Amino acid sequence: QVQLIESGGGLVQAGGSLRLSCVASGRSFNMHVFGWFRQAPGKEREFVAAISWSGGNRLYADSVKGRFTISRDNAKNTVYLQMNSLKPEDTAVYYCAAGGRLISTPSVYDYWGQGTQVTVSS
Repeated sequence: QVQLIESGGGLVQAGGSLRLSCVASGRSFNMHVFGWFRQAPGKEREFVAAISWSGGNRLYADSVKGRFTISRDNAKNTVYLQMNSLKPEDTAVYYCAAGGRLISTPSVYDYWGQGTQVTVSS
């Protein structure tokens, strides 16, 4: 069992930056792939980024490539999402998820956090 708690969301102007954190508790943190997903009102949950257990492999959605960076600190059981050059269309609830495969499909992730709101004003 893995519990995930996100933090770092907030209100920011377009062009600004935020760093989201996801602290994991439970067993075998360094054995899991971690991903970030987001869901805007009236839209389906969409993939943002994922990172392998070692941190050596990363996957990004095309919409965030070059602007967002996913990283992890296994010593701190924490995954980060650095978000730069934010746009109003990045506004959503952002969720951290843990699973066993480096893939963008939400259904393969076994554990989910409660989410943190990110709002980007124009």
